[in-house]
Amino acid sequence: MDQGSAGEIARLALVGSRFADVRWVAETGSTNADVLELARQGEAEGVVLVADHQTAGRGRLGRTWQAPVDGSLLCTILLRPPASIAPATTMAVAVAASSAVEELTGRAPRLKWPNDLVWPGDGSDPDRKLAGILAEVDWPAASQISSGWREPKPQERLVVAVGIGINVAWGDDVPEDLADLAVALNHLTAPEVPPARTDLLVAMLRHLDDRYAALLAGPAGAAALRDAWRERSATLGRRVRIDLGADDLEGTAVDVTDEGHLVIETLEGERRTIAVGDVIHLRPI
Repeated sequence: MDQGSAGEIARLALVGSRFADVRWVAETGSTNADVLELARQGEAEGVVLVADHQTAGRGRLGRTWQAPVDGSLLCTILLRPPASIAPATTMAVAVAASSAVEELTGRAPRLKWPNDLVWPGDGSDPDRKLAGILAEVDWPAASQISSGWREPKPQERLVVAVGIGINVAWGDDVPEDLADLAVALNHLTAPEVPPARTDLLVAMLRHLDDRYAALLAGPAGAAALRDAWRERSATLGRRVRIDLGADDLEGTAVDVTDEGHLVIETLEGERRTIAVGDVIHLRPI
């Protein structure tokens, strides 16, 4: 299916939703970079940019994102949430994506903090990554770089570009360094054909429309989102090691906050809340 047809099918299926402005392209450097530029040009919330291939896809901590051409759903969603709920947008996209996969395949991926969808291992095998999410926040509209960072007010709207890459149909051209770490939907659904990327996009955006509307409506939406993330978590209850850059923190993941921060009970019995870090799931002692 060509990009124009795929985009049109998605737009028609999403009429009346917040995310009906779907723009599908064959190739780009980074959908996140493109959407941030669209936001700076004044584009409204709800633009969704999809690419069949990214030549400069980005992951956390400056990593690259690799995927075979046409093998993944690669897209970025433009949001303009109030600053008070901006940190929860990554959680909302993660829950929406997991819900969409379950809706279309009957199999629910788990959520690894802070930003991955994973397929759980069987105890001896590690979890394998099905999707990654990268949310990037632009400067508040009233800020100037020359003036330095200014903490936004709770109701001040920010620009958030939430990118996600979901592995859908990977053949034999899986990057060698990902073969034992990643999984695609066709590996999980075989011998059945995995869902089409267009169907997966539409299902994810419908779930996100509901989650995001609830977040905007008030605290009950944030609480419901947190509960949904907990139910799907691959991290809570696990022994983990968190790479904090300067040092590591080891303990048990016990909770997640409304903002999406992870609460760890350390080996010394202290509880610490972590906003940023890389998590390694450890095997039970």
